[in-house]
Amino acid sequence: MHIGPLLGSGRTADVFALDDAWVLRRYRHDTDATTELAVMSYLSASGFTVPRIGPPAGEALPTDLVMQRLSGPTMSEALLAGALTGAEGAELLARLLRELHAIPPRISQDPEDRILHLDLHPENVMLTPHGAVVIDWHTAAEGPPALDRAMSSLILAQVALAPGAFPGELVRGLLADLLSRLDADGGVPADALALARTRRAADPGLTAQETAVLDDAAALVTELAG
Repeated sequence: MHIGPLLGSGRTADVFALDDAWVLRRYRHDTDATTELAVMSYLSASGFTVPRIGPPAGEALPTDLVMQRLSGPTMSEALLAGALTGAEGAELLARLLRELHAIPPRISQDPEDRILHLDLHPENVMLTPHGAVVIDWHTAAEGPPALDRAMSSLILAQVALAPGAFPGELVRGLLADLLSRLDADGGVPADALALARTRRAADPGLTAQETAVLDDAAALVTELAG
């Protein structure tokens, strides 16, 4: 299968066109995609909305993942364009977290554990003609659902305090709406938020600005959840 032009780049990987149906996601730093492939296959079989997995592209590398080529904006793009309101975005994020955490763990023997995305925010939700699809599963793990809720909330709080393309007030409103909806699922307990903050601090992909606002972001989540 011929590898086509570069479609986009994230913090850790590049995405190339293969054809009209498939794309190749290739990590830049020798990250093995094997576990991510297994998690996505398991979630797809469980009915969760992830991109379909395609056939290997020629001489496949461990860093390669062939996935369905999706059409439509990210949730971030829809929010910025006004095609999606903050309340609608918060409801969608809360629903996706809830549906994900309804799926039993793939490996863990702890019945309380669930699959965790640990990076579920508007940039990682594609709004396709067939519905929302969650992308970018390289941080996925298994553990308590509260950690996933805390991580999504903390990431939004960081963006609210260190905005780039996003107006800070828009993200703050989205975060407040999300936290109000997460209450029904157990909310964001203090211990889960502390663990999320520790994990974010250890992320080498964070910018200096994102790291600088981390403590204030945790405090903002606590304030808005209060």
